Amino acid sequence: MTAVAEQKTYTASDIDVLEGLEAVRMRPSMYIGGVDSKGLHHLLWEVVDNSVDEYLAGHCNEIRVTLHKDGCSSTVADNGRGIPVDTHKKFKKSALEVILTTLHAGGKFSDKNYTRSGGLHGVGSSVVNALSIEMTATIHRDGHEFFQAYRRGVPKAPVQKVKPFRGHGTIIFFRPDEKIFRTTHFKSDVIRQHLEDISFIHGGLKIIFHDEVRKETHEYSNPDGINAYLDKIVAEEKRKTVHEEQFRIDKDFDGGTRVEVALRWTESTDNWVRSYVNGIRTHAGGTHESGFRSGITKAVKNYMDVHEIRPKGISIGPEDIREGTCAILSVFLSDPMFQGQTKEKLNNPEITAQVEGLVRAGVETWLNNNASTADAIVGRIILAARARAASREAVKDIKRKSVSNKKVTLPGKLLDCRSTNPDESELFIVEGDSAGGSAGMGRDSRTQAILPLRGKVLNTESLNTTKVMGNQEISDLVETLGTGIGGNFDIRRLRYGKVILLMDADSDGYHISTLLLTFFFRHMMELVRQGRVFLAQPPLYRITIGKDIHYAQDDAEKEEILSGLAANRKFEVTRFKGLGEMTPQQLRDTTLDTKTRTLLQVNIESQVEADLTFQQLLGKDASERYRVIMEESALVDDLDV
Repeated sequence: MTAVAEQKTYTASDIDVLEGLEAVRMRPSMYIGGVDSKGLHHLLWEVVDNSVDEYLAGHCNEIRVTLHKDGCSSTVADNGRGIPVDTHKKFKKSALEVILTTLHAGGKFSDKNYTRSGGLHGVGSSVVNALSIEMTATIHRDGHEFFQAYRRGVPKAPVQKVKPFRGHGTIIFFRPDEKIFRTTHFKSDVIRQHLEDISFIHGGLKIIFHDEVRKETHEYSNPDGINAYLDKIVAEEKRKTVHEEQFRIDKDFDGGTRVEVALRWTESTDNWVRSYVNGIRTHAGGTHESGFRSGITKAVKNYMDVHEIRPKGISIGPEDIREGTCAILSVFLSDPMFQGQTKEKLNNPEITAQVEGLVRAGVETWLNNNASTADAIVGRIILAARARAASREAVKDIKRKSVSNKKVTLPGKLLDCRSTNPDESELFIVEGDSAGGSAGMGRDSRTQAILPLRGKVLNTESLNTTKVMGNQEISDLVETLGTGIGGNFDIRRLRYGKVILLMDADSDGYHISTLLLTFFFRHMMELVRQGRVFLAQPPLYRITIGKDIHYAQDDAEKEEILSGLAANRKFEVTRFKGLGEMTPQQLRDTTLDTKTRTLLQVNIESQVEADLTFQQLLGKDASERYRVIMEESALVDDLDV
């Protein structure tokens, strides 16, 4: 007999209404992406972006950022117009207080103040205020200095007129709330790098960083903009360029859109685009990057067709054309549509065609006007295509030999795919036999192979090849990939074009992913360099709303879905404890199907930083781990046991 819960009343008194900035403090991840170090620094970027917007509007040419001695507080000052302090007619209080205490309040919702801005949601400053234990605003305008102080988003007193003052600008001081963030210690190197990047994207803007922790001052001013930026990155990464002069183009379109591009081909086997929208780094790319990549491909193909360059025996694909390219793409829009408040991906559909058209015409004209440069680039592309074709043939030959050679056998637990073409084949490394069974039934057996692991794999940090291959799980993985390991590694023998880590969305899953990434970084680096390694993103929650089903990867995405529901709408939330709890159909719909899944490509932005990270996390020196753990000790509140 099933027990029935006692019926409880459900009335208007049960409905909570969060006022002011309460919602921000209750669900901070919805506004800044998380409460870790990245979220902490996002507060500073929000304040800096407001000053940059003043520069974009033509009212500011200098920004000063100070990291104070405690390492936990910061000040951002600009010489812009100064936030208005007069009384707002509707709210009957200072406009400054309205902006800093009200979501979706600001001067960026119309074209009369800011035609190009990164902060179009109007929540940045108020979110920083809400998540700071202390915040002060000092305003210089109208011949006076004005001041107001806040505590956790609440004004201590009305705006005060302090004294007469000649000049104009805004000074924001804030100290993040330790009750919200896992750590409140800013990182000097992260701030310095971010500010330097901004100075390149906004050529002509002067930025001064006072680092009181290290007792250093850095000044950034780069009038040559993204062209100097690309030169700097290529030089720092010691990439050998194929041509001397880089491709540069910029254009203003009707409607306030501007596109700037700097591009080089190098001899590296990878390719990258560092993109920005209104000065904000779009780490996840978006429609502007799609247009850029398409434009390059069409330009080179058009050039080769016009000049009848048709190498025999090979076909030139987009991956051959883009191999070795390094580019900076910066667009300015009057109405950017970002995916989420953290603004990591651009969704404006119209920008794709604008960027594609500009890049296609510009690159094609550049190649036609620079014969020697065009010859070098096209020659490099043909070599890439031949190498890729040779790699495919080598893999096919090895597979044919492995079929006839009885001594070469694949692991018995491997659920292999039918395709022998690495360009379309994928290997999913999954956690446990249960998850392996679900993935095996949910996969596309023609192109997707499944290799289940039993438990946590060996920590290969600081181990030599002999010891690594002595571990059965690692040995099975190496045999499955077909490339060999260490000095015998040969990327041409790779049996799968994508190697995808599919683990549970919990601490054990993250640990196994870290161990596998360490193995690839230390013993199969070329897999990572060529962008062959990916992290699958299985959902943590299944949300049923009537007949509709939604999936959420984390708490923030779950709350975002639920927040959009009507107050009386019924829903059911299911939390997956592991991949083994998901049905094959659910796993296919969310994680395996190429049309609906999300994959994170593993890239190395800095070899030195990656090397140091793996040493700290998994190296023999436990003192490094102890230091990191103590610095991030607040994480214990969220420990998954």
